[in-house]
Amino acid sequence: MIDENIFQDRALDACGKGLGVFVPGQTLGEVRGLGWNLLHENVSLPVAVLQAERIEHNLRWMQTFIARYGVLLAPHGKTTMSPALFRRQLDAGAWGITLATAPQVQAAYRHGVRRILMANQLVGRGNMALISRLLEDTAFTFYCIVDSAANVAQLGEYFAGRGQRLHVLLELGAAGGRTGVRDAAQEQAVLAELARWPHALKLCGIELYEGVLKAEADIRALLRHAVGRLKALARVGELRDGPVLLSGAGSAWFDVVAEEFAGIDIGQPLQVVLRPGCYLTHDVGIYRDAHTRIQTHNPVAREMQASLLPALQVWAYVQSLPEPGLAIVGLGKRDAAFDAGLPLPALHHRPGAACPHAAPAHWQLSAMMDQHAFMRIGTQDDVQVGDLVAFDISHPCLTFDKWRQLALIDADYNVIDLIETCF
Repeated sequence: MIDENIFQDRALDACGKGLGVFVPGQTLGEVRGLGWNLLHENVSLPVAVLQAERIEHNLRWMQTFIARYGVLLAPHGKTTMSPALFRRQLDAGAWGITLATAPQVQAAYRHGVRRILMANQLVGRGNMALISRLLEDTAFTFYCIVDSAANVAQLGEYFAGRGQRLHVLLELGAAGGRTGVRDAAQEQAVLAELARWPHALKLCGIELYEGVLKAEADIRALLRHAVGRLKALARVGELRDGPVLLSGAGSAWFDVVAEEFAGIDIGQPLQVVLRPGCYLTHDVGIYRDAHTRIQTHNPVAREMQASLLPALQVWAYVQSLPEPGLAIVGLGKRDAAFDAGLPLPALHHRPGAACPHAAPAHWQLSAMMDQHAFMRIGTQDDVQVGDLVAFDISHPCLTFDKWRQLALIDADYNVIDLIETCF
């Protein structure tokens, strides 16, 4: 269990952006009492905000979905790299946290996470040393993936030399994709090398990442191949001593993975672990589109009726109106993701007004620079320097990593907490 005091006792970051005025030495636990309100301009802009009610809704939605398929959830922590959000996910029922690198694993461990699946290869002595140090804690459970005999040999030599045993998953891949063995010869080479290190490496199951494929038929074929290979490994006794893991699912196809993996029988205890990460904040771009497909085609999602809700926005000021039809907004590539579509104007607020209202549909960003965004508006639109604009984003991962902390706000735009990140 992650100790709440780890977060609440930490001093506020005087070098952070998106904060209001505070006295040096004040802590995260004191934020709620500072009286910061976004609409009252008590925090500096730009500011990234998380809507508390929507975060809680998304937590419940995903945990309900996972439970109905009888599988486990290890959300990918690289999306947020926020230990406080990891705690919320674990408290809501997540089996563990997925991460991508050894330093990410170390950061999560130091904040109390004790079951981690690193959905990546562990390569290099410096990275192995970080994990080896954590494995000295017998309460820490860790898995990584392997897809080459060379990596297996490196891991075997390193962990044998330290008298430790590393849990690994065989990764299956697809031609033209990312990592993962491509054919039977590669798989057999990995298994043969694993057999040379029985006391240093333990094969615990199979892992894949289906998101490198675009067509549902190809994804289902890869998933069924994984099930077939897992059953074959179980039959010949390659998987022993404890539950076997079968893991997949990014944020776009977790429904298909659940359909294909749930309920399979390999003749011994099996844990199916899904790893979506972006569900917590969702978005209005690539993951909204993916969720629309899920809501349309997946029977469990249809029965649940409610859908995931976008919970992450970046707010900024209109800072210049240099020519008709153009507003320059104090929001740039340093503040929001732009790789999967530019941020979308969602709300417009004039200081002193009772509440924000929806931004006109014709407002659109046309370009972004480091600290500025070019927003096309109507020549007769009522826009003033100093107005606030809230932007929805596509691809939450690359927005989170631009912030040391994000403001957690309630329905009245009060800042009730700060959510720190560890990028």
